[in-house]
Amino acid sequence: MRMMVYNIRYGAGVGRRFHTPLPFSGFLKRTHANLERIGEFIKSMKPDILGLIEVDSGSYRSNRYNQAESIASVLSHEHVFDSKYSLDSLVQKIPLFNKQGNALLTNQPIIDQKSHYFSQGFKRLVIELELDALFVFLVHLSIKYRHRHNQLKELYTLIKDAKKPIIVAGDFNAFWGDEELSLFMAAAGLQSVNDEGIPSHPSRAPRRQLDYILHSPEIIVRNFFVPQVRFSDHVPLVCDFEVESTLRLPENTRTVKQAKELDRRTDLYESDNIKGRLAAEVISEIRKRL
Repeated sequence: MRMMVYNIRYGAGVGRRFHTPLPFSGFLKRTHANLERIGEFIKSMKPDILGLIEVDSGSYRSNRYNQAESIASVLSHEHVFDSKYSLDSLVQKIPLFNKQGNALLTNQPIIDQKSHYFSQGFKRLVIELELDALFVFLVHLSIKYRHRHNQLKELYTLIKDAKKPIIVAGDFNAFWGDEELSLFMAAAGLQSVNDEGIPSHPSRAPRRQLDYILHSPEIIVRNFFVPQVRFSDHVPLVCDFEVESTLRLPENTRTVKQAKELDRRTDLYESDNIKGRLAAEVISEIRKRL
């Protein structure tokens, strides 16, 4: 099975045209031509599961078409889209912004789908998709570190009781690098498919690893690569995998390596609420389960 994650920047493109006549004015331009190129490229990759970040669901710039639906049509996939902003957000009243969201597309039977919203941050959406063999969670985390830190805590709560293997993927905006995610990954028993830390942003000369595909141990990665294309300011991630077991391993059988990683990170973190309080006190319950 092949998983692909791609922040398509609403199809707005990159380069000189994006910044003409003003910086970032590309966000206000029509996106149809570039979206066609994105769709054809994605089709050539033949993903079974596709996570799309920064999707326009029908503003004037996409000619009132939902970009996820358009790409799903090209792929003959089902799609699940939702707004990045919760229904009670003031952003829902702002044209253009109220059409922005994320989407999961798949050719696999969809058993269930849910949308969750973090309690903090400007970007709050988590799309949860249950397939026959696994759960997939798609995220786009806040650009603010403190918000991201709290969002990761809430994300752990969402995924910890999953009864099937899981993939958590998307744009994590981890500007501080892998160290930001190590505590979350160790607590949740997740591994990254990108062992070499290949960067995904900016596409013209990637130097930051902002996008991730994380998975539970029951998922065996067979191949991973990062196509160097410039349809967006991010490059996509592509992972081929197999599901070894459709039942998720109990937390107390997860690896010693994960437990050691949690211990290693303990003294480097503080909780958000009480300055100086060691993370050991905050996550003691989590450590008992590892």
